[in-house]
Amino acid sequence: MALGGYSMSFIAFTILHFCQFVMAITVCALYGVELDRARKAHVSGNSKWIYAEVVGGLSALTAMLYCIPYILRFAVTWVWNFILFILWIVLFGIFGKMYIPENPEGNADITRLKNAVWVVLANALLWLFSFLVTLGYWWTHRERRSRFTSRAKV
Repeated sequence: MALGGYSMSFIAFTILHFCQFVMAITVCALYGVELDRARKAHVSGNSKWIYAEVVGGLSALTAMLYCIPYILRFAVTWVWNFILFILWIVLFGIFGKMYIPENPEGNADITRLKNAVWVVLANALLWLFSFLVTLGYWWTHRERRSRFTSRAKV
């Protein structure tokens, strides 16, 4: 079944990647505030926040590229999705350790960073789902050959 010339799977993937794009930009905005403060104070940015921005930027770029039709047929997409999932989990571990046990005591910045940790976890789960779905898609759509001679397409 097609809608406007695109398959339903492409539309579903596009919706998933749009959500990943929005969440990645959200993380970039939430952690970018800290880098902007460091820039205004003429201090070099903390590597943790730079890492958050790089992971968010890579994810946003990837999500935009994945909206190109037929790019998901490449075998490396599920591998890259797994790498992005690992990067997001590492980011969750870094900031989760820092801010989940923290008591904000009315500090709006700590509250914002505590909330950002859960946005990072949501991003990690989206990339895990994307990894599993693209792996399944690749597995079912790859070209198969006969078992003994490898000449015939099955």
